Amino acid sequence: MAIKQYKPVTKSRRYMITSDFSDLSKVKPEKSLLTPLKKTAGRNHYGRVTMRHRGGGHKRKYRIIDFKRNKYNIPAKVVSIEYDPNRSARIALLVYADGEKRYILSPKGLKVGDTVMSGNTADIRPGNALALENIPLGTFVHNIEFEPGRGGKIAKSAGTYAQLMAKEGKYALLKMPSGELRRVRLTCMATIGAVGNEDHSNEVIGKAGKTRWLGRRPKVRGMVQNPVDHPMGGGEGKSKGHIPKSPWGTPAKGYKTRRGKKKSDKFIVRRRTK
Repeated sequence: MAIKQYKPVTKSRRYMITSDFSDLSKVKPEKSLLTPLKKTAGRNHYGRVTMRHRGGGHKRKYRIIDFKRNKYNIPAKVVSIEYDPNRSARIALLVYADGEKRYILSPKGLKVGDTVMSGNTADIRPGNALALENIPLGTFVHNIEFEPGRGGKIAKSAGTYAQLMAKEGKYALLKMPSGELRRVRLTCMATIGAVGNEDHSNEVIGKAGKTRWLGRRPKVRGMVQNPVDHPMGGGEGKSKGHIPKSPWGTPAKGYKTRRGKKKSDKFIVRRRTK
C-alpha cells in the first residue's frame, strides 16, 4: 500500500494525502455479505442527540466481517482485497474449500491467492487464527478476543497490533497498541500479524468537504459561543479566563470521569497512562 500526494492546483489539494488504492482488487463487493446501514446522525432510539457533530455523509452498505474466525481446520483462498467504507483497514474475501465466502480483516502481507486457515493446527502465518495458547511468544497478533467465542474486540483498525509477551497460568500477557499490559485468557482466539493499510495514519483530509463525506459536521469552539450556550463563552473581546469545561459543566482536563472499580480492572497489569 502506498500514499498519493497531489499537485497544488487548488488550496485543498496542496496538503491532501490519500491512499493510492493500488493494493485493492478491481472487483465489486460480494452481494451475499452486504447489508443496509441506516444512518443515525448521532441520535439514540429516543431520537435524542447523544453524539454531537454527526450527520450527512456518503451512503454506505455494511460488509459482514468474520471477527470470530470459527470455521476451523478448513483452508480458505484469498480471492480479493477490498475497500471497506466503514473502517480504516482493508478487508479480504475468503472462499473456503466447501464454497462458503467470508470477509476478514486483511493483515499486512496478505495477497490474493494466499491460503489461510483458523484452528489450532494452523501455521504461524499472517491471516491464520489460533488460540493464544498455541501462538509463540513475541508474535504480533490482531483481532483478539476478550472472551472465548465472542469474536475479536481489540487491535482491529489499520496498522494496529498487540504483542504476545508471556503466558502465566490460564492467561496470556498482551502488550496493547496503547502500551497497556493486559491479561487475556489463553483460550481466546487471535489472528497472526498486524492489520494492513498501515499508511492510513499518514493520510491528510485536506478539505472540509471530505470531512462532511465521512458524516462529520462542523464543530464550534466553546470560547466563541454565547454564555447561554457554553460555560466558556462570553467575555468582552477574546477572553482566556475560563476553566476548560464541556457544554454541561464537566471539567475537560485532568478530571476523572470513570465511575468506581470495574470488573475488568483485574486483567490490567499496567495502564497506558503512567
